[in-house]
Amino acid sequence: MIEPEMISSNAKVRPFGFRDKFGYMFGDFGNDFFFILVSSFLMVYYTDVYGISAAFVGVLFLVARLWDAIADVCWGRFIDTRKPSKHGKFKPWIFRMSFPLVISGVLMFVHIPGMSTGFYEAYAFVTYILWGTLYSTVNIPYGSMASVITNDPLERTSLSTYRTMGAMLASLIINAVGPLLIFVDNKASADGFLMAAVIFGILSYACYLACYKLSTERVVLQENKGSKAKLGHTIKGLLKNKPLIAILGASLIFMMSTMLIGSVNVFLFKDYFSNTAALSIVGIIQTVAVFVAIPLVKPLVNRFGKKETTSIGMLLAAAVYILLFFLPNLTMTIFIALSAIGMFGYAFFNTMIWAFVTDVIDYHEFLTGLREDGTVYSFYSFARKVGQAIAGGIGGFAITAIGYDSKHEVQAERTLEGIYALATIVPGVIYLLIFFILIFLYPLSKQRMKQLTIDLTEQRKLSK
Repeated sequence: MIEPEMISSNAKVRPFGFRDKFGYMFGDFGNDFFFILVSSFLMVYYTDVYGISAAFVGVLFLVARLWDAIADVCWGRFIDTRKPSKHGKFKPWIFRMSFPLVISGVLMFVHIPGMSTGFYEAYAFVTYILWGTLYSTVNIPYGSMASVITNDPLERTSLSTYRTMGAMLASLIINAVGPLLIFVDNKASADGFLMAAVIFGILSYACYLACYKLSTERVVLQENKGSKAKLGHTIKGLLKNKPLIAILGASLIFMMSTMLIGSVNVFLFKDYFSNTAALSIVGIIQTVAVFVAIPLVKPLVNRFGKKETTSIGMLLAAAVYILLFFLPNLTMTIFIALSAIGMFGYAFFNTMIWAFVTDVIDYHEFLTGLREDGTVYSFYSFARKVGQAIAGGIGGFAITAIGYDSKHEVQAERTLEGIYALATIVPGVIYLLIFFILIFLYPLSKQRMKQLTIDLTEQRKLSK
């Protein structure tokens, strides 16, 4: 049995506090400078700057994300077999790998004029897969680190909240400033994309360094030994972990929707509404919606529980997006105003998802006696990457299927209607499905979590 222990007070480790939350926020701040830039604008960069077909981009996204999913699990397992250094088990990897990650991100947006389509396709394949692989080497230790910064459930919830704040701050900057840099006269600019990548790359690296300096790993995990440390035993425990499987499914399709909306919104406002500048407004509203939800998270969770609160939020989001589909020909202003309500609804799931992950890590320990934070988190990340792969593939194929042609100044009416459907009914149905998963398949309600904490405490005492 592996029991988490707090570092001895003789080590003079400062208690958990605002510095940890602030530092952990910077981790996803750094992650999402490139992640959101890629998820929102890379497809239009490939189609409009490189001249690559949307169908090819869909294949690229599918292959790359499936590879990344495998890389996540391998990297998580690798880290779980390493002994902690004096700076901790997970933090050092953020420091080591963040600079190569940022460089690979900038390389994705380098455009060499006059090359053949085959060259651009090959270059896109190599640089995008390289970036995704290096992203795993930073994101897996970062996500796993939450469980060793503190072992208090409420403090972990606060880390999840601050992580979401970091992501939303990056989203605010990219969605507000990005379109102004990368579009010139409503057209994608190669120089603008490269400038944005360099600026966001510098900011990303600074954020990673802040995360490394400000966060402290204070929970020491004993080394897994014997047969229990075998991968087969771990996988058997994961397959029995019903909360993990449910949250994997919900996260997979939520990520599908997030990626799809990010990609399709560019075409929605560029072609359907003919106003790419409005993407900045949407980005700001999305961030505001999350920051409005954040102060409500703690009181709602304390009263109703994470499962219960997020379920209602997803139902609200589903209702709004399905309604938008049945209200075509809306003005851009009304569309944005209504979608903001949907953004507020899914903000609760987006804010608390990382707290769900720490709960299922605890449940894994309860089932197996193994504390394998990196491995469990990497399986969770695996599901998100599969969701990204499916979204990338479907997005590219869907854009092609509805007749989008980057060579046309004005898209056909059928294409515009297809873009609108992709931006509304598809996420609406996905959010409704997540609601059903949380209600009927995810078992860790507020009362069950209280009992799990008690059971796990007793189990740890008996193992001494």
